[in-house]
Amino acid sequence: MRDSNLPGADLLKTVLEPLLEDFQYWFARSRELLETEQLSFMSHEEQSDFLLRVKQAQNEVNTAKMLFTATDGQVGIDMNTLMPWHQLVTECWNTSMKFRQAREL
Repeated sequence: MRDSNLPGADLLKTVLEPLLEDFQYWFARSRELLETEQLSFMSHEEQSDFLLRVKQAQNEVNTAKMLFTATDGQVGIDMNTLMPWHQLVTECWNTSMKFRQAREL
């Protein structure tokens, strides 16, 4: 729902800026896990592939965040760009949950 009192740039800052920060946080956290632990529920190849995808997404999000900051929030991001990041964050959450569950056994 859009607040009609917020101009477009303010709306972008209100919504997009925290979203990009969330992506940065979760990708950094997942990258650390994937670089420091061998996950028993993934093959080495699966884990390496997952790590590469997280690193690529991190680079993309960092670039988007730099553009957003450099333009003072005047640049949006297409949903076709955001959706793969969102799907990867969901995969990161699921992997983290599986890792915690595996450690409890």
